Amino acid sequence: MTIREIIKERVYHYFWEEDLHCGRTSLLCMAELFDLKLEPQTVKAAIGMAGAGRFRAQCGLVEGSLMFLGIYFSQQGKTDEEIYRICFRFANEFTHKFSSLRCYELRPNGFSSVDPPHMCDMLAVEALTFTYQFVQDILELEERRKKTD
Repeated sequence: MTIREIIKERVYHYFWEEDLHCGRTSLLCMAELFDLKLEPQTVKAAIGMAGAGRFRAQCGLVEGSLMFLGIYFSQQGKTDEEIYRICFRFANEFTHKFSSLRCYELRPNGFSSVDPPHMCDMLAVEALTFTYQFVQDILELEERRKKTD
Protein backbone atom coordinates (compact mmCIF):
# COMPACT_ATOMS: atom_id res chain seq x y z
CA MET A 1 0.00 0.00 0.00
CA THR A 2 1.41 3.42 -0.93
CA ILE A 3 1.58 6.29 1.54
CA ARG A 4 -1.15 8.07 -0.40
CA GLU A 5 -3.43 5.03 -0.06
CA ILE A 6 -2.74 4.84 3.67
CA ILE A 7 -3.52 8.55 4.04
CA LYS A 8 -6.71 8.15 2.02
CA GLU A 9 -7.81 5.30 4.29
CA ARG A 10 -7.04 7.28 7.46
CA VAL A 11 -8.76 10.43 6.16
CA TYR A 12 -11.85 8.37 5.37
CA HIS A 13 -11.77 6.91 8.88
CA TYR A 14 -11.40 10.26 10.65
CA PHE A 15 -13.87 12.17 8.44
CA TRP A 16 -16.59 9.61 7.85
CA GLU A 17 -16.34 7.19 10.77
CA GLU A 18 -15.34 9.59 13.56
CA ASP A 19 -16.78 12.77 11.99
CA LEU A 20 -13.69 14.82 12.84
CA HIS A 21 -12.81 18.13 11.22
CA CYS A 22 -9.79 18.80 9.01
CA GLY A 23 -7.51 20.10 11.77
CA ARG A 24 -7.89 17.11 14.07
CA THR A 25 -7.76 14.74 11.12
CA SER A 26 -4.47 16.15 9.90
CA LEU A 27 -2.90 16.17 13.38
CA LEU A 28 -3.98 12.59 14.13
CA CYS A 29 -3.10 11.26 10.69
CA MET A 30 0.39 12.74 10.72
CA ALA A 31 0.97 11.50 14.27
CA GLU A 32 0.04 7.97 13.17
CA LEU A 33 2.29 8.09 10.11
CA PHE A 34 5.30 9.18 12.16
CA ASP A 35 4.51 7.08 15.24
CA LEU A 36 4.12 10.17 17.41
CA LYS A 37 2.28 9.79 20.70
CA LEU A 38 -0.06 12.72 21.28
CA GLU A 39 -1.15 13.73 24.74
CA PRO A 40 -4.93 13.60 25.25
CA GLN A 41 -4.91 17.30 26.18
CA THR A 42 -3.31 18.15 22.81
CA VAL A 43 -5.93 16.18 20.90
CA LYS A 44 -8.68 17.94 22.87
CA ALA A 45 -7.08 21.33 22.26
CA ALA A 46 -7.19 20.61 18.52
CA ILE A 47 -11.00 20.72 18.69
CA GLY A 48 -10.65 24.51 18.70
CA MET A 49 -9.27 24.54 15.18
CA ALA A 50 -12.76 23.85 13.81
CA GLY A 51 -13.77 27.38 14.73
CA ALA A 52 -11.22 28.96 12.41
CA GLY A 53 -12.36 26.80 9.51
CA ARG A 54 -15.99 27.66 10.08
CA PHE A 55 -14.92 31.27 10.27
CA ARG A 56 -13.35 30.57 6.87
CA ALA A 57 -9.88 31.50 8.09
CA GLN A 58 -6.74 29.36 8.05
CA CYS A 59 -7.39 25.84 6.78
CA GLY A 60 -7.47 23.07 9.37
CA LEU A 61 -5.26 20.96 7.12
CA VAL A 62 -2.60 23.64 7.57
CA GLU A 63 -3.26 24.19 11.28
CA GLY A 64 -3.18 20.50 12.17
CA SER A 65 -0.02 20.01 10.15
CA LEU A 66 1.66 22.96 11.86
CA MET A 67 0.73 21.56 15.28
CA PHE A 68 2.17 18.22 14.23
CA LEU A 69 5.40 19.82 12.97
CA GLY A 70 5.88 21.68 16.24
CA ILE A 71 5.35 18.60 18.39
CA TYR A 72 7.27 16.20 16.15
CA PHE A 73 10.34 18.32 15.61
CA SER A 74 10.51 19.36 19.27
CA GLN A 75 10.68 15.64 20.08
CA GLN A 76 13.43 15.34 17.46
CA GLY A 77 15.47 17.83 19.49
CA LYS A 78 14.94 20.91 17.31
CA THR A 79 15.14 24.35 18.92
CA ASP A 80 12.22 26.75 18.89
CA GLU A 81 13.97 28.77 16.20
CA GLU A 82 14.49 25.68 14.02
CA ILE A 83 10.84 24.71 14.43
CA TYR A 84 9.78 28.24 13.55
CA ARG A 85 11.82 28.06 10.32
CA ILE A 86 10.41 24.62 9.47
CA CYS A 87 6.84 25.85 9.97
CA PHE A 88 7.50 29.02 7.97
CA ARG A 89 8.93 26.92 5.15
CA PHE A 90 5.95 24.57 5.32
CA ALA A 91 3.47 27.47 5.07
CA ASN A 92 5.41 28.92 2.15
CA GLU A 93 5.62 25.62 0.26
CA PHE A 94 1.98 24.77 1.03
CA THR A 95 0.95 28.14 -0.40
CA HIS A 96 2.97 27.55 -3.55
CA LYS A 97 1.47 24.07 -3.99
CA PHE A 98 -2.18 24.84 -3.12
CA SER A 99 -2.31 28.63 -3.77
CA SER A 100 -3.55 29.55 -0.30
CA LEU A 101 -3.59 28.77 3.42
CA ARG A 102 -7.20 29.89 3.82
CA CYS A 103 -10.04 27.41 4.17
CA TYR A 104 -12.36 29.68 2.23
CA GLU A 105 -10.08 29.64 -0.80
CA LEU A 106 -9.03 25.97 -0.61
CA ARG A 107 -12.43 24.40 0.00
CA PRO A 108 -13.97 22.94 -3.17
CA ASN A 109 -16.77 25.27 -4.33
CA GLY A 110 -16.34 27.55 -1.32
CA PHE A 111 -19.12 27.59 1.28
CA SER A 112 -22.90 27.43 1.12
CA SER A 113 -25.66 26.72 3.62
CA VAL A 114 -26.38 23.34 2.00
CA ASP A 115 -22.84 21.94 1.89
CA PRO A 116 -22.54 18.19 2.30
CA PRO A 117 -20.24 17.02 5.11
CA HIS A 118 -16.53 16.55 4.58
CA MET A 119 -16.27 18.22 1.19
CA CYS A 120 -12.52 18.41 1.59
CA ASP A 121 -11.76 14.70 1.78
CA MET A 122 -9.81 14.59 -1.49
CA LEU A 123 -8.06 17.88 -0.68
CA ALA A 124 -7.15 16.38 2.70
CA VAL A 125 -5.53 13.39 1.02
CA GLU A 126 -3.49 15.68 -1.23
CA ALA A 127 -2.54 18.08 1.58
CA LEU A 128 -1.54 15.31 3.99
CA THR A 129 0.45 13.52 1.31
CA PHE A 130 2.23 16.85 0.76
CA THR A 131 2.83 17.21 4.53
CA TYR A 132 4.15 13.67 4.79
CA GLN A 133 6.60 14.27 1.94
CA PHE A 134 7.63 17.62 3.42
CA VAL A 135 8.66 15.88 6.66
CA GLN A 136 10.35 13.03 4.78
CA ASP A 137 12.38 15.55 2.77
CA ILE A 138 13.62 17.22 5.97
CA LEU A 139 14.53 13.87 7.53
CA GLU A 140 16.37 12.72 4.39
CA LEU A 141 18.28 16.00 4.17
CA GLU A 142 19.37 15.66 7.80
CA GLU A 143 20.44 12.08 7.18
CA ARG A 144 22.60 13.15 4.22
CA ARG A 145 24.15 15.92 6.30
CA LYS A 146 25.07 13.43 9.03
CA LYS A 147 26.77 11.20 6.49
CA THR A 148 28.89 14.05 5.12
CA ASP A 149 29.96 15.33 8.56
